[in-house]
Amino acid sequence: MQNTQDLSVSRLANAWAELQHHANEGSPLHADAYRLAFADPEFLLRRETRGMRMQLEMLKPEVEMQSQGIESTIVVFGSARFVAPEDALKAQLAAQASGDAKAIALAAQKARNADYYAQAQQFARLVAGYGARKPAKDRLYICTGGGPGIMEAANRGASDVGALTVGLNIALPHEQSGNPYVSPSLNFKFHYFALRKMHFMMRAKALVAFPGGMGTMDELFEVLTLVQTRKVKPVPIVLFGVDYWKRLINFDVMVEEGTISKEDLELFTYTDDPQEAWDTIKTFYKLN
Repeated sequence: MQNTQDLSVSRLANAWAELQHHANEGSPLHADAYRLAFADPEFLLRRETRGMRMQLEMLKPEVEMQSQGIESTIVVFGSARFVAPEDALKAQLAAQASGDAKAIALAAQKARNADYYAQAQQFARLVAGYGARKPAKDRLYICTGGGPGIMEAANRGASDVGALTVGLNIALPHEQSGNPYVSPSLNFKFHYFALRKMHFMMRAKALVAFPGGMGTMDELFEVLTLVQTRKVKPVPIVLFGVDYWKRLINFDVMVEEGTISKEDLELFTYTDDPQEAWDTIKTFYKLN
């Protein structure tokens, strides 16, 4: 029995060694009928095998998070374009030195939005600090899209207190990688937006949406729709940045026009304070 097991492992190792050799040499991988199916990228990337790829993309993060005890998360969304306060200050100093009016205005905008970065970092510290005092099964972990901006800030806040923190990154046409504050063992990359969003919700105990663009809107309304239609259990949904969200979306118009019910306005709350955002979640779950 031991010999059979070793033989199996050897065959797997040989298959992957062949792939690694091609990668190291920069050699193209041509279709090869004799190559093991699971070790044949040309086969796995065919249109007909899309379902298998989706299954694998669903399964890999699930297995890894289960093995590390990640059961409950607080998901933080927000703009990838906001920078850290220290970087905003450098940009301001450089712009002022240049004397370029356009650069100065852009730097001022960066400095203003850098406040959201700091607040996201502080919020994540509060969540991770709570978890550090609890048994592993009761911990809440910060989960983000794994990119820069608000995502980086939240992962950074959790990392500040030594907590594990999750990043669900997405492969995009432009160069992108996980931010440096995501725990390496919890840094996942997705091809399919749908599966990425599914993983956001599978463990989410709350959503905190900071100001953001198209991606943030997509993710926010996905969650609002799931909760409104009762496809998932109610969770706290916090819109951080009262002025931004109220200027951007007039939910009252939806009520006036009958496209949503007045009760739907209770699906979310607004705040400008990291502690208040955390208190909203604690109150909902009666945490102490």
